[in-house]
Amino acid sequence: MKLNIAVLPGDGIGPEVTAQAVKVLKAIAMEFDHVFTFNTGLVGAAAIDNTGNPLPEETIGICENADAILFGAIGDTKYDVDPNAEVRPEQGLLGLRKVLDLYANIRPVIAYEDLLNKSSLKKKQIEDTNILIYRELTSGIYFGEKTISEDGNKASDICEYTRFEIERVAHLAFKAAQSRKRRLALVDKANVLVSSRLWRKIVQELAPKYPDVSVDYLYIDNAAMELIINPRQFDVILTENMFGDILSEEASVIVGSIGLLASASIGEKHAMFEPIHGAYTKAANKGIANPIASILSAAMLLDHFDLHEEADLIRTGVDKSLKLHITTPDLNTKYNHITTTKVGDFIEDFINNPDETNLNFTNIHLGQSTII
Repeated sequence: MKLNIAVLPGDGIGPEVTAQAVKVLKAIAMEFDHVFTFNTGLVGAAAIDNTGNPLPEETIGICENADAILFGAIGDTKYDVDPNAEVRPEQGLLGLRKVLDLYANIRPVIAYEDLLNKSSLKKKQIEDTNILIYRELTSGIYFGEKTISEDGNKASDICEYTRFEIERVAHLAFKAAQSRKRRLALVDKANVLVSSRLWRKIVQELAPKYPDVSVDYLYIDNAAMELIINPRQFDVILTENMFGDILSEEASVIVGSIGLLASASIGEKHAMFEPIHGAYTKAANKGIANPIASILSAAMLLDHFDLHEEADLIRTGVDKSLKLHITTPDLNTKYNHITTTKVGDFIEDFINNPDETNLNFTNIHLGQSTII
């Protein structure tokens, strides 16, 4: 298969982790006789520094002409401490979602057996957790009308949804539930918000079209609590933009590190794949950023094109790296010299030599050959 992949490394640790995902995709292409071409574009703070625009037209063009987009992370601390900045890195990501109509964000949350002791939660609570979060991505409060008074003492953000916007992501979530445990949970705040009541009304109307899927309705505050108390009860979670953002970040506690959570943002014509973490600027260029979420996002990219064998090989390589503690310091305190690049190298080597299982731990941790 030939794929043209747009690569938007972004800011902070984005370039480091994205480089490892590209490395792994190149290994897949070599092993399976695919042709993947990569075209790089600027976005976020890096784009502002170079062009004054967080989403340059050139980058939009690269993405529109690509089969898929591999995204890193955006953000910079200098904008975080300046609430008056009118041009911000995040506008690049929001703009990209809107211009490409990437309306459905899909975030898997899986508790890896070898990392259960890394979670802040008890093993008995999180074991066997496997959740798929469907977050609406191009509307809601993030995209609603924003106002601020002339004196700067009053501000508003409008949360607005249409039937069309809700229905299209809800259909995807229902279909995903049909192929899993056939349970869907709608998370809203229908006891307070009119927009949430529209979500609930529409999902109730759609539910009879999926009679094999049971539907639960939870308020966001209760869902946030239940996600910690008993995450195994969830299969597919469907929710609006801001609630989905918050819940998926909370879910990182379950798996032990936000550096493990991948995502796909899907539209009718375009698809983008990215780790859910931010730019984590203070960790940039130190070799400590966990690239696994970016690598797993690359696996989701392959799944999108029905390259399931290739995607599964990446996931097996990730599983092997976790089992052997070939991970960055956020997950590995025993061998804290294993860098971002070394994790990518190991998974690349595994793809090239998937049948080799006799691993030399001494050489691995000395940074020499990983597979013998």
